[in-house]
Amino acid sequence: MKKSHPPIHQIELRVVELSELFNSMDPTPFHHRNLDPDAEDFLESWALGFPQDSHFKIIVHIEKMPQENPSELVAAAIHNYFEYKSERSKHNLHQLLLEGRVSLLIGICFLGLCLLGADILAAGFAHNTFLKLLKESLLIGGWVAMWRPIQIFLYGWWPIVRRGRIYRNLGRAIVQVVPVRA
Repeated sequence: MKKSHPPIHQIELRVVELSELFNSMDPTPFHHRNLDPDAEDFLESWALGFPQDSHFKIIVHIEKMPQENPSELVAAAIHNYFEYKSERSKHNLHQLLLEGRVSLLIGICFLGLCLLGADILAAGFAHNTFLKLLKESLLIGGWVAMWRPIQIFLYGWWPIVRRGRIYRNLGRAIVQVVPVRA
């Protein structure tokens, strides 16, 4: 059976001048610059609407085309920017999983203490209503302490992985710069 290649989705962006693509507060050369927040948001929002294994073709339409062809410059800037975002995403995932492991360790220790306390209360004071309430509160509190690690390991990591894959694929996108036809 033949393995099918992921589809290539086309994202088109229109600007008046080349400088609109880049963050005007960033003093570094174009190919190292941050994208303008609006351009970044536009590209990301479109890309996140597609499956995470999608490939992209970005077409930048420029009304006032510079004399020198900016295709390589724009491609390098977009690739560098989204490769950086992909690396940041990996770093964020690493930090989240580290936080999850620490939270899990703390949660297990706290749950163990709560279960131990509940067992002591159950064994010695089975008929006292207040102590039964305290025992149940310890059980609930111990399990509530496990909420954060469970949330991280079940749900928290996969949106970061998905976003990182989209960034990686945007960092490898085919980039084409074309003048706007009048």
